[in-house]
Amino acid sequence: MEYLHTMVRVSNLEQSLDFFCNKFGLVEVRRIENEKGRFTLVFLAAPGDVEKSRDTRAPLLELTYNWDEHEYAGGRNFGHLAYRVDDIYETCQRLMDAGVTINRPPRDGYMAFVKTPDNISIELLQRGEPKPAQEPWASMANTGTW
Repeated sequence: MEYLHTMVRVSNLEQSLDFFCNKFGLVEVRRIENEKGRFTLVFLAAPGDVEKSRDTRAPLLELTYNWDEHEYAGGRNFGHLAYRVDDIYETCQRLMDAGVTINRPPRDGYMAFVKTPDNISIELLQRGEPKPAQEPWASMANTGTW
């Protein structure tokens, strides 16, 4: 398992970048604009991690700016922790066998979500290419939120 990033939602992207980059000292290393989903993702690294972040070996802070949502309540501004795993199906099965609910099953062979006992979401991402779809995951419905 490899720790990837922590995601937080921000209500004003420019104001947040000013804080995290200009004042706090993090460095923007990647940006994704998603017109269809109406969001922007900005990945930030600590100055000492910038070089490692180019091949995703450094943990990052992901700022998520949802274009149409600007106020967050009830902890919605904190998103999730993310880990890369060697085998998403084995990891999810092991968690299920231990009594953990798979909130967003890895139907795509690549991404799943679970929650901690305190309702903190954890994103699991398959290392490398997505695995071929397989049951029971391919037809498993979402449970709750993530």
